[in-house]
Amino acid sequence: MRRHDAIVVGAGPAGSIAALVLARAGVSVALVDRRRFPREKACGDLVGPRGVQLLDELGIRVPGARPLGDMIVVAPNNRRVLLPALPGSSYADHAIAVSRERFDTLLFDAAVAAGAVTVQRRVTGLVYHHDVVDGVQLSSGATIRGDVVLGADGATSSIAHTAGLVDSAKTLWGFALRGYVDGNLDLPHIVLWEPERWKLFPGYGWAFPMPGGGINVGLGLAFGSDRGASRRAGEQLEDFLTHLKRQGLLPRSELRARTGGWLKMGVLGTRPTRSGVLLVGDAAGLVNPLQGEGIAQAMASGRAAANAIVQAGPRDAGHLYLRYLHGATAHHRTNAPVHSAMVKHPLAVSLTSRALSAPGIGQAVAGAWGLYWNDLTPDALPSRHRRLAAAATRAITAAGQHGQAAAWFTTQFATSAIR
Repeated sequence: MRRHDAIVVGAGPAGSIAALVLARAGVSVALVDRRRFPREKACGDLVGPRGVQLLDELGIRVPGARPLGDMIVVAPNNRRVLLPALPGSSYADHAIAVSRERFDTLLFDAAVAAGAVTVQRRVTGLVYHHDVVDGVQLSSGATIRGDVVLGADGATSSIAHTAGLVDSAKTLWGFALRGYVDGNLDLPHIVLWEPERWKLFPGYGWAFPMPGGGINVGLGLAFGSDRGASRRAGEQLEDFLTHLKRQGLLPRSELRARTGGWLKMGVLGTRPTRSGVLLVGDAAGLVNPLQGEGIAQAMASGRAAANAIVQAGPRDAGHLYLRYLHGATAHHRTNAPVHSAMVKHPLAVSLTSRALSAPGIGQAVAGAWGLYWNDLTPDALPSRHRRLAAAATRAITAAGQHGQAAAWFTTQFATSAIR
């Protein structure tokens, strides 16, 4: 196969956006994926406000997507808090719901239309020239040569592992399981669930309305570096569905199209670059460690990596991409310790959820809660919600810097719950 300036491995949102931006800039790019599109993907099927803005900036329309604004959080005691959708200076005031089957195909087709050369093969390894990555090996035995390889092949990225960029002992893993049920919801719901009283499930559940009807329902599990704990999501999904039906959030219909997937969060345990390789999206661990959002970050990182290649050239793009990541992942670095604390201290998290949903408190903190949880604080428009979210950021950052994130998380919110 002919040589390319860049090879993108993985045609999800990160890879397709990277290939699209490169092709539009006149860069010769191969987009490699082992799957044929359309294909299903385990996901909540929501594209957040930053992702909506990015799509608009790139001129990509998503026909049939369902705009979603406010969100409801359901505490273990069934108290409900409405998190308002607040506008920002660099993101939309709403999210959109669209199935990943449709969304990923749309982005893939856009990259192809821009000029990306597609290859449907599994990548089995990297090709080197004088100890520098110079392409990829395919399952067919062929090789594709290129000046830079972008690993966009997901949380369990073979590119990241083959390039020696992963320290499994430090990686922060999550696992999500989802399916669809018939029915309708007006607003997306986040459900904080206690399988045992006062022991919050280490993650959360969701019920998100879909375009044209139907509900995406799922359970996301956080568990640190032990991937073996993923079975817990599968074992408890049916119990969670029963809980939702008791709360009146789901009709008594059967779950269909059940599928699961890994999440690599908080940019821990993964180096995003080495000579000839850039990691984007889930491969780089760019998933929000508090709520598992990854599509917006994936697309943004794909665009940033592509722009770095265009500006600095394929061989020298790493430093520009790292500069982008340093600013874009501040929220991840701050809240990775909070993620770990939530896993280790289920009682504290249960107390926290009750405190935040208590009468008077929920309404007072809802705006800041939504901004902070969804990593929207820095670019939110000036308001008391932004001031409160910024104060929380400073407090948690300071606690984390002193190794006291778990203690702060437990003490502050447990105290407020008791009061």
